[in-house]
Amino acid sequence: MKKNIFLIAGAGLMLMASCKKQLEEKPYSFLSPTNFYKNATDAQTAINGVFSAMQAQTHYQRTVWLIAELPADHLVGITTQERAELNQFKWTPSNSEIANWWRSSYLMISRANDVIKNVPGINMDVTNRNHIVGNARFLRALGYFDLVRNFGDVPLLLRPIETAGDSLLFPSRTPAPEVYKAIIEDLQFAEANCLPENRIPGANKGMASSGAAATLLAKVYLQRASTSFADAQDNQNALAALNRVINSKVYQLLPRYQDVFDNDKKNGPEHIFSVQFGPVTTGITSNIILRMLYPAQLGGAGPFTVNTTFFQNGYSAADSIRSRWNMANRVGSTAVAPFVYKYRDPSYVANSNNSNVNWIVLRYADVLLMQSEALNNINPADPAKFAGVDSVRSRAGLKDPAQQLDFSNTPTREAFIDSLVKDRGRELFIEGHRKYDLIRLKRYKEVMAPLGINVQDYQFLLPIPQTERDVNRNLGQNDVYPK
Repeated sequence: MKKNIFLIAGAGLMLMASCKKQLEEKPYSFLSPTNFYKNATDAQTAINGVFSAMQAQTHYQRTVWLIAELPADHLVGITTQERAELNQFKWTPSNSEIANWWRSSYLMISRANDVIKNVPGINMDVTNRNHIVGNARFLRALGYFDLVRNFGDVPLLLRPIETAGDSLLFPSRTPAPEVYKAIIEDLQFAEANCLPENRIPGANKGMASSGAAATLLAKVYLQRASTSFADAQDNQNALAALNRVINSKVYQLLPRYQDVFDNDKKNGPEHIFSVQFGPVTTGITSNIILRMLYPAQLGGAGPFTVNTTFFQNGYSAADSIRSRWNMANRVGSTAVAPFVYKYRDPSYVANSNNSNVNWIVLRYADVLLMQSEALNNINPADPAKFAGVDSVRSRAGLKDPAQQLDFSNTPTREAFIDSLVKDRGRELFIEGHRKYDLIRLKRYKEVMAPLGINVQDYQFLLPIPQTERDVNRNLGQNDVYPK
């Protein structure tokens, strides 16, 4: 089901409203946290405002894949200075797309903080109230995960900024281990309080479920497990969360890979959490995704293409289901630069921003791949680690014994990681995971070197945007970047 998301202007719910009689010259009243959060409708409107922040071009409509895919090995985009910097690992603190990601993430966090503080005081159905607060904490966790993976230490704001003299107005950076701890606490709350997928009213796929919270929690544990401040139980905790999702039987792989990305079949049983888009006739924002990824022959602007090396060598000949769906270099009889063909929307109007495809944040194939990863991290000798990745391979048509993984063709922990890097790249192609996967699996430098990119250690993190440092003297800068 599609989700109606209503824009709440600003980060602090300062909506202006009026119920004055006609012709009375009285000032409009302002909706503030003290007079807005009165009933269940207000609570739902407020959480809708948090979700709406994700729909902006500067957030999950476009910038998500500029930040996560351009500084990696599958996508090319050099039509603007900012994109070229990201693609060629020459970014600076003045890069506007990096600043967009910072600001958009904090906008979502700010709106979530308003909900988390104010909705618990509303007299309404307790289960629904907890579900809404759980969603706000899920989105706050997602926002901070997006920040800490990219910037390391970031300001941790866990309540609204309420006055001009608030101590949080010019915050310092919080150490990354503390940020991860807050993320995990939010997701544990979200898993305990968000409704299961099959109990959300109206099967509303726009809302986060307990399964979405558990899936993101597992991803957070795995990412932290790869850091210098990892907890000894991170992999075990990730595996436990993934097993909860799997054992719930709520989600499953779709039989056909193509159906995951067919706009007419979105929000199916493989989709765990997606940013909802279009059509505008339903009151939901459409997006720019197809215009950015399609060539002119399909009604796109064509500023992004597929890296030629990956187009030619990324998939084996047997892996034709995914390769033919995900990429193309022809439109009819016309040869074009390789392009991302993964997202399809029959209702798309050429040269418009009205694509209705959702942006998938979490799906079940990723759960199975992460389960294999966690098992390999815990005990490389455990044959169970092959089950998840082999299921994903089988769905892609790689069913023959020689195309499945086992100890005969993947004998060591490192060999498994080498294979997993490729498997994740093929399955989750241009879904906003690639940079983080390469960093977590410790293959960033190794994968980029053959493409002529010598990744420096400091480039594992982005610079703190200079525009933010100009207005907040308490923000430091990551190593090597200009101070």
